[in-house]
Amino acid sequence: MANSFTSLNIHFVFSTKNRENLIDDKMKSRLYAYLGGIAEQNKMIPLAIGGTKNHLHLLISMPAVISPSKGIQLLKTNSSRWINEEFPIKPGFSWQVGYSGFSVSPRHIHNVKNYINRQEEHHRIRTFEEEYIIFLKDSGIEYDEKFVLG
Repeated sequence: MANSFTSLNIHFVFSTKNRENLIDDKMKSRLYAYLGGIAEQNKMIPLAIGGTKNHLHLLISMPAVISPSKGIQLLKTNSSRWINEEFPIKPGFSWQVGYSGFSVSPRHIHNVKNYINRQEEHHRIRTFEEEYIIFLKDSGIEYDEKFVLG
């Protein structure tokens, strides 16, 4: 093959440390824009960013030269630092240590975008914890219930 082609779409999910409700409406739109900027500066394409007061969902198209773990490290580290600088009312803000990343085929991008953009509505029905377990099960990921949610 003369060229290399990739389609690497990842649906990342991660929460605030201890799943504390720290992402308020005042912060939300600025945070989403900032995360999108981090992604773009690192050659990632943000397709959807959304969440609630205690967790985020990001659908990111990844370049082949950045691993998912490196991409999420860039997003979480830089956004955490920015939150601490811009919102000093939330001293010591941090994200949970872990994250999840689920591959998304191009034909399902539209559905995942809709899901991410409707997080507030979705979580009136199902908690983050319930949702997270469903994602893990649907993806065939084995986990220990004692440790999965930290």
